Amino acid sequence: MPTLSRRAWLTSTLGLMAAGCAPRQRGSALSPASTTESVIETVTGPVRADTLGLTLMHEHVLVDFIGASEVSRSRYDANVVFRTVLPYLQQVRQLGCDAIVECTPAFLGRDPQLLTRLSEASGIHILSNTGYYGAAKDRHVPAFAFTETAEQLAARWRREAEHGMDGTPIKPAFMKIGVDDAPLSAIDAKLVRAAAITHRQTGLPIASHTGTGAAAMDELDLLEAAAVPLSAFIWVHAQSERDDSFHARAARRGAWVEFDGISPASLARHVDLCQRMKTQQLLDHVLVSHDAGWYHVGEPGGGQFRPYTTLFTDFIPGLKSAGFSDAEVHRLLVENPRRALVRQ
Repeated sequence: MPTLSRRAWLTSTLGLMAAGCAPRQRGSALSPASTTESVIETVTGPVRADTLGLTLMHEHVLVDFIGASEVSRSRYDANVVFRTVLPYLQQVRQLGCDAIVECTPAFLGRDPQLLTRLSEASGIHILSNTGYYGAAKDRHVPAFAFTETAEQLAARWRREAEHGMDGTPIKPAFMKIGVDDAPLSAIDAKLVRAAAITHRQTGLPIASHTGTGAAAMDELDLLEAAAVPLSAFIWVHAQSERDDSFHARAARRGAWVEFDGISPASLARHVDLCQRMKTQQLLDHVLVSHDAGWYHVGEPGGGQFRPYTTLFTDFIPGLKSAGFSDAEVHRLLVENPRRALVRQ
């Protein structure tokens, strides 16, 4: 299907597109009645939650896997990254994307200023994060996190939520943490407890890289013990758990179950996962995205960049072929992301 025809289809059947694709302005004016419960922070300023639009819940612009002790912005040229990534954002904007949740955490390549430039140039809302990533055997956890308490880590994340990240006024929309398998290690459990404290203080949602259902259950238990509503938790990479009963268990407890990693090779499984959740009347707890991109620091030319387009070109038609209504597609791509991202 040609791009313009697909754009017209999305406009007529889902009502997802904003008029035009003009870049959005920093710090768009909000109603005096707006509260933290009704706005979502983007890298260009807060926006009303009900205007966020069609949202890709888990993507990346740039990632540097060298490790927390060596990661540095001196390892890449931000202008080169900007020129490399912008066409991909413009492409997906033309297909109907309004917002991208950029899930690269601190010490793994987070760059709020680069994201701001890309957001302003592409017209896409981009959301960034606070928190630390404990997956990958803690390679991306800064050294001080091993000795500081959960309360001290939470204080760092709260400062970013209140004052901005990396010396900028750019505020995070959510927390991004990560854990390895169950039982959770001491540092992974500490990150979850720090996220719980930060949530209680700021209302920020918690997105956690979590590969297995057992680890997800451990996280939910910790959050529940800390009096955090489980609707504030997003189980990232839930599709990696092959025992689908874990997905239903997490959703019934109130958590968000995110099936990211959508690609041409994974379409059938992702449609099936959504169909299973729909059959169990749990579609209200499902989020979807590509986990695509990204400019890979350290590889020539940034490596092979994977576009953010498969959801539009193949996954939405796949859902429709499986019997999903326009309203159900709208729920997955517009309503659920808005609900997941609003502070509680």
